[in-house]
Formats: sequence, C-alpha cells, structure tokens
Amino acid sequence: MIYSVDVRIEVPVRDTEVTDRVFDAVRNVFPDAEPVHEDGSLVAEAHTLDAFSDVLHEQEILDTARRVFLRNSTDEGFAFSLKKQAAFEGVVNFAVGEPDELGEIDVDVRVREPDVESFIDYVAPETDEGRPVDPVREYGDRVEPDEGDY
Repeated sequence: MIYSVDVRIEVPVRDTEVTDRVFDAVRNVFPDAEPVHEDGSLVAEAHTLDAFSDVLHEQEILDTARRVFLRNSTDEGFAFSLKKQAAFEGVVNFAVGEPDELGEIDVDVRVREPDVESFIDYVAPETDEGRPVDPVREYGDRVEPDEGDY
C-alpha cells in the first residue's frame, strides 16, 4: 500500500539551549528530517515515519504510541509531543500533562492517503502480548524518502 503523509516537526529553542543539541534531539528520533532554524524554533518536514516506527518497535512501546496517536487523531491526521531531553538520548517519551519548561517536540502528521487509521496501523500496529498482531510493515522495513511515496 502507498502512503502519502506530511509530517511537520517543530521544537522551540530556548536562549539557554545550544541549537545543535536541539537539532540532535530531533534527528535522533526523526533521522529523515532536516530541521531549519525559524523564529526561535527548529522546524522540519518529512514524508515518512519509518525510522520513528522502528524506534517504537525497538523500545517496545507500540501500544502506548498507538493510544497517543488515536487519542489525538482527526479525519486529517494526528498530532503528538515528545520530551526534548529524552529525544536527545534517542528515546521516545511522549509528553503528557503539564508542558516541560524547555518545550517539547511537537509533531503534526497529515495523512493524504489512504486514511488516518490505516497509517496509524502502519506506524504502530496493534499488539498481542507486545508483538504486532498483523503488521502492515515489518520492523526495519524502510523506504528512503527520496525514492518517492511509500
């Protein structure tokens, strides 16, 4: 199946932070993104979440990710936030509750094809005892973003 998505990643860079470290935090969990500095923030766009999905598989947090994605979904897509410090360490930690004083990595995913729920199934499939029940993609399957739609 071909998926067509637009992923926007935005993270504030505070005066007390080193921009390169914030850049590294984004690239650690979204290696396909190329952040650029815009008005006190780093902003990046991507068209795949394959590498991010691999991190979810590696950390065995598919159920948590799926809940967050579905809870924050609309007909057009879904959004979520990640803890910046955890991302710097290459760890996905979803931001819930009170915002962190340094800000979070805000991610907005717009799904054009096929539909939001199918794409969530692709990125974070349902599991049974921690194992994907009927994965749409296998862990480690990646399509390079410059090779077109996936």
